[in-house]
Amino acid sequence: MGEAEAPRWLAGPGVAGRRTLALVAGVGRSALFLGATLRRMFARPFRGRLVLQHMRFIGNRSVGIVLLTSTFTGMVLVLQGHNALSRFGSEIYLGPLVALSLIRELGPVLAALMVTARAGSAIAATIAGMRVTEQIDALEVMAVDSVQYLASTRMLAALLVVPMLTAFFNLAGIAAAHTFGVSVLGIDGGTFMASIRDSVELSDVNVGVAKSLLFAIFIAWVSTDQGYHATRGAEGIGRATTTSVVVVSVLVLAGDYVMTALLL
Repeated sequence: MGEAEAPRWLAGPGVAGRRTLALVAGVGRSALFLGATLRRMFARPFRGRLVLQHMRFIGNRSVGIVLLTSTFTGMVLVLQGHNALSRFGSEIYLGPLVALSLIRELGPVLAALMVTARAGSAIAATIAGMRVTEQIDALEVMAVDSVQYLASTRMLAALLVVPMLTAFFNLAGIAAAHTFGVSVLGIDGGTFMASIRDSVELSDVNVGVAKSLLFAIFIAWVSTDQGYHATRGAEGIGRATTTSVVVVSVLVLAGDYVMTALLL
């Protein structure tokens, strides 16, 4: 006699269980990959030239989109802030509103999202293409540590570059807000900048730097992990690219909330 078929009412829980196990296995695999990536960042041989190439790819080629985004962000902040504060006669606080919003929150988050969209997706697609065409297997045959070569170098490059991009975002956003406020809204530029100097403290800058470092880890980790473990075929490359952008975006927003709650 053959095996008895499982009751139909168990089909739903069975699917949910398999998906849960797959999710847990994926999270565990990604966590182990992150640990291996961090351990190999300064391992020998140290690939400094490769790190510089990745810094140029992640940082230099992302400056344009970061500055463009920060310019419009600064103008929107000063426009909306002026509209709200003028109702209560509190225009003097417009400078701190713009600066603190950029330095503590919008700068790290939006800069990370722009880097994810431009560089993170490309990293995932590149490594996934290497997996599909068996180039990663070739590296391992030649006794090259593929995790260090592909992931650790990009992790170090992201940790060095993303905070700098965040600083550019903040400076450009404040400059755009100042220019727009003075030329269009008629606010006093000296008062605007003086209020920023009086309100922004080193602890505010440290919060932004800490967030940008965490987001850099998210970008490099998820992008390299999705590419490294991509499935075969063109569909696997597309899935790795899409998944990396979505997952990093969610992690950035969730991480921003957690760090804001902890560092207030």
